[in-house]
Amino acid sequence: MDSSNHKDKHCASQVLLPMEQKPWFKHWPPQVPKAIAYPEVPLCNLLKKAAEKHPTHTAIIFLDKKITYKELDTLSDKFATALHDLNVEKGNRVALYLPNIPQFIISYYGALKLGETITTVNPLYKERELEHQLNDSRAETLIFLDLLYPNVKALREKTKLKHLIAANIREYLPSTKKILGKLFGKVPSFKIPRESGIYSFKELVERYPPQPSKVEINPKEDLAALQYTGGTTGVPKGAMLTHYNLVSNAVACAAWLHGKEAEDVFLTVLPLSHIYGMTTSMNGPIYLAGTMILVPRPSSLEILKVIQKYRVTVFCGVPTLYAMLVNHPDIRKYNLRSIKFCISGAASLSPEVQKKFIDLTGGVLVEGYGLTESSPVTHSNPFDPTMKTVKVGSIGLPWPDTDAKIVDLKTGKKELPVGKIGEIIIKGPQIMKGYWNKPEETEAVLKNGWLYTGDIGKMDQDGYFYVTDRKKDLIKYKGYSVYPREVEDVIYEHTAVKLCAVVGKPDPIAGEIPKAFIVLKEGAKADGEEIVKFVKTKVAPFKAIREVEFRTELPMTAVGKVLHRTLREEEKQKKGKPTKEA
Repeated sequence: MDSSNHKDKHCASQVLLPMEQKPWFKHWPPQVPKAIAYPEVPLCNLLKKAAEKHPTHTAIIFLDKKITYKELDTLSDKFATALHDLNVEKGNRVALYLPNIPQFIISYYGALKLGETITTVNPLYKERELEHQLNDSRAETLIFLDLLYPNVKALREKTKLKHLIAANIREYLPSTKKILGKLFGKVPSFKIPRESGIYSFKELVERYPPQPSKVEINPKEDLAALQYTGGTTGVPKGAMLTHYNLVSNAVACAAWLHGKEAEDVFLTVLPLSHIYGMTTSMNGPIYLAGTMILVPRPSSLEILKVIQKYRVTVFCGVPTLYAMLVNHPDIRKYNLRSIKFCISGAASLSPEVQKKFIDLTGGVLVEGYGLTESSPVTHSNPFDPTMKTVKVGSIGLPWPDTDAKIVDLKTGKKELPVGKIGEIIIKGPQIMKGYWNKPEETEAVLKNGWLYTGDIGKMDQDGYFYVTDRKKDLIKYKGYSVYPREVEDVIYEHTAVKLCAVVGKPDPIAGEIPKAFIVLKEGAKADGEEIVKFVKTKVAPFKAIREVEFRTELPMTAVGKVLHRTLREEEKQKKGKPTKEA
């Protein structure tokens, strides 16, 4: 599992182009192999192997509670046995509606051991969003945090759910209870009804032995995850990720980080329900038998304390997180010198924040890039303590076995030369099989093995890539992806709205904030505050609009489509203070 043991050789399934045709190889990190012989195994084997080689090494630390790799593997075995007894079979979709708590990892790997397909749900999602994902994925089993039961309760009759399994945050806490109160304050308690089809996570794990049935899994064909994304249209759809997709990206992540078995301490602060956190902060660390510090509800102060206490060496985050840390007034009171390497993704990283973070920690912070459809990472700047090979503003070099190029925007077929702007397309072992039950959408983004990202950018003479714009209308709020159409559909439910468009308004703190432009129906009345509150009750907090602008008309194409790009450009031209509550 030690990434340094991989030889620089061609993988049977990956044929590299001649070296001279790949300019990034001239600047390749010397400790990272250009090609890796990825193990063709089920994803759950990563945990099994870590437990066999490092049984007593700490896998998870959750609010001071420690769980070893042997214990974690056993718990996931017990959960798999319980699922089998509930007649949950290979290929069934199992939904996880959980924050970063031990039950997430236990149930994730437990379900995978039975060949089931995981679909993770953002714990911030409201009932409407949860219902869509459950119905689209046809999930029959839902593991959820008991505090989220109000969102789950009404969905039993609206979905195909057969089994509801409730997890309690207290189940894996150390004996002292003051930690919970200190971190969360007063936590409301929901009593889960004792009725058919509803189970306690803890009771299931305690009831069953660690003896899951053996299931045959084809790593390159069978789905490990159905990960939801807006794709090209903004309508949530499931990216079909195989075991091989996720294993290859976890292994490449370990190689890029120069990871050593059972040595690194990972700060797992990104939501594990998001593919970025899932790969870089869970699967990657487990491949390396690293220690994961689970942070379920992060604050900059809490993160500073955790880094110092547990000597964190690696963590991945979003630009907003790093900005919060470097601007915390007490940051110099904490010893952060254990940090070796951090990657920033999901949005553009400010050069000023990058420099301040490096100065304050002594570690390396670089920018990377990826998509849900690519498991997710495809590019990153090298881990270079000298920073000589790190290009500020660039998303970096393609990862091992990953090919990338820039093609023309009109046809998508002509490869463009160095420095020319076009669409970024990618090929590699981490690319999804396609979108779940969406053949037309799949055909639009997967062409001859290449993933068309929808991001516009360029490549320089050294093989470093840059994202300059987006082909799609995606909004990046604090690293979260907000798809305008999803929010617009909610706004259109308001009886006073005739026409609307949601775009990202530049914001120095959040990156972008969702702003709505609205045309009211003739004779109708509504104010901005009313619209904001209306939307807020129906979507996750990060999707909520922060500002409303009423107009008599919106810019349109000749065929009557709202020109989101025109509205975004108008907002870019404006200069102002950070939006309230951004």
